[in-house]
Amino acid sequence: MLPFLLADLSLAAVTAKPEPSADLATTLTICLLGATLVALISRRFRIPYVTGLVLAGLTITNLLPRRLGIDSGLILNLFLPILVFQAAINTDISRLRSSFAPISVLAGPGILLATGVTASVLKFGLNLDWIPALLVGSILAITDTVSVIAVFREIAVPSRLTTIVEGESLFNDGVALVIFGLIVELQAGEQVTAISAVQSFFLVVLGGGLLGLATGYLASGLFRTLADDSLSGILLTVAVAFGTFQLGEALNVSGVVAVVVAGLTVGNLALDRAQSPSSRLTLINFWEYAAFCVNTFIFLFIGVEVDPRSLLQTLPAVLLAIVAYQLARLVTVYPLMALVNRFDRPIPFRWQHVLFLGNIKGSLSMVLALSLPATLGNRSELVNLVFGVVLLSLVVQGLSLPWFVKRLKVATRSTRSQEAEQLQAQLIAGKAVQSELLNLYDAGVLPKAVHEELRARYQLAIAGAEQSLRGLYNRRSTNLRNSAAPAFSSLQRRLLLVEKNALLDSARKGILTEEAIADRLQVIDAELLRAEAD
Repeated sequence: MLPFLLADLSLAAVTAKPEPSADLATTLTICLLGATLVALISRRFRIPYVTGLVLAGLTITNLLPRRLGIDSGLILNLFLPILVFQAAINTDISRLRSSFAPISVLAGPGILLATGVTASVLKFGLNLDWIPALLVGSILAITDTVSVIAVFREIAVPSRLTTIVEGESLFNDGVALVIFGLIVELQAGEQVTAISAVQSFFLVVLGGGLLGLATGYLASGLFRTLADDSLSGILLTVAVAFGTFQLGEALNVSGVVAVVVAGLTVGNLALDRAQSPSSRLTLINFWEYAAFCVNTFIFLFIGVEVDPRSLLQTLPAVLLAIVAYQLARLVTVYPLMALVNRFDRPIPFRWQHVLFLGNIKGSLSMVLALSLPATLGNRSELVNLVFGVVLLSLVVQGLSLPWFVKRLKVATRSTRSQEAEQLQAQLIAGKAVQSELLNLYDAGVLPKAVHEELRARYQLAIAGAEQSLRGLYNRRSTNLRNSAAPAFSSLQRRLLLVEKNALLDSARKGILTEEAIADRLQVIDAELLRAEAD
């Protein structure tokens, strides 16, 4: 309900003039239908969902009753906390600690270096002043993890690489926003020296972290009083996300850093200790849905707002900006990871290639572009520049990244996993043939003797595959991930959802009472949480 309310608010508030309710309803309907169609097509052709949304936005622009004018303040204050909090509440701090060195280096010095390199190329390549160049440089220094993680879900990669990508994206958002804010102050004519800028940077980041820690601990204490009330828990986390962000902005500290720390605290302290598996699963699903809807509208808005004609006019500048931020990423990833390898667990060279190639731009870059100061002389040109960069990044990099990851052979599978997949293929094929033989027999095409002979022949292969698969699954004694993990975890999750749906359906039909199924639902939800972690 919340995402649809946000969509309604955004569409109502973003227009320059009051829009008739009929036009508003038509616009919202077209956007929702377009997003649904994109989801179906993306799954069918394995296209990144956000890439499909941008392309759909370009397609449906002419179908809308009128063009939308996006209010940057609404997106910044309403959409941004949802995206940041959802990513933080699902992040395991223990995983971040295991990869603290590469994450902190990329999200700290890496952002500063990327901003400087990108801004320098844009200044001399496009003849920009330093302030606009630095603003765009800080915007394009941000990495968006949505498309990259979507690829990782399709192609199994080492969990540590996934952690580094998620952790960098989580923290570099806050750092980039602080840098962006300092440059905006400089543009507004405030006196900012190098020393005061460094002091302000650390005060804003540190203040945001302390604020987030305080609100996170406070929320964790309140969670204990809620017992097992999942709906109240959802309301509390929504209040924490938006309240922490607004309080941070009011105190002149980083609201994004505060929300990140608050989300990490709530997710790792409150949910595990104060909430039952059912409540945790409900809350996690709510935030996943909210972030999904927010991303849907943001990326759809990108396509809707981009004018293809203006994009063609700015194409040379867009291509130069892409070269600039890729060059910045190049001089950020490889030298800094070489430094990390000297005192921490080595980051393989192939992983570094993924970190470089996965430098895709997304929703936060768009939000910052829309929040560029109105007093900036060439603001509209800079907004179009960022729009074009994000669009091409999502389409070109988003579509090519899965191919690059496969070519780099980062996704290493164990011999046991490959053997399991071969046995599953044999089992699926044998079962399909047996099913067809039964259909032919029932239709009178095959006599009984021929049917039984052919069925027995395939039954031998099926029995052998089933026995071998049972042996593989039984050898997972210490850790499920060490055997046929992806396939078995997916199967386990599917069966648990079938079981849960059957119990809920029986309660809806009055066959069983909710009290009778409550204990079993708790067990199922706990297993589902473990399956999600796998």
